[in-house]
Amino acid sequence: MADKRDTPTDGFSDAEREAMKQRAAELREQGAGGTGSAKKKREAQACVDAIAALSGTDKAVAELLHRIVQDEAPHLDPKTWYGFPSYARDGKVVIFYQPASKFDTRYGSVGFNEDALLDNGAMWATAFAVVEVTDEVETTLRDLVHRAAG
Repeated sequence: MADKRDTPTDGFSDAEREAMKQRAAELREQGAGGTGSAKKKREAQACVDAIAALSGTDKAVAELLHRIVQDEAPHLDPKTWYGFPSYARDGKVVIFYQPASKFDTRYGSVGFNEDALLDNGAMWATAFAVVEVTDEVETTLRDLVHRAAG
């Protein structure tokens, strides 16, 4: 995907602008009536739909992460965040998958926001590149999700 910009000072690629539009739509959807279980059901379906729209390694990793969150952290709520499959606690995204295809990058990454409980001293990783699904990747992700979710 070419990195087309409207002006040299614009600063955002087409993909970044699209992600911002997706986030704005997510926020409108959150405020568009409905609360409780109906809202959570809509958000969960949006997450499943975002995963279904992926292909190749992105889809395999997103499906693995979704399965792991269901097993290790069922109290996290599936939703989308900037169009990414994500999982939230009390409305705040804790874990997300940023597909490689989203910004035409070499690898997708599983990321953890500040509400993830991964603190480990003065420095710790908040994102992990994933290039293929293996037993080792699954084991590592299970541990990370379990710790992050609390």
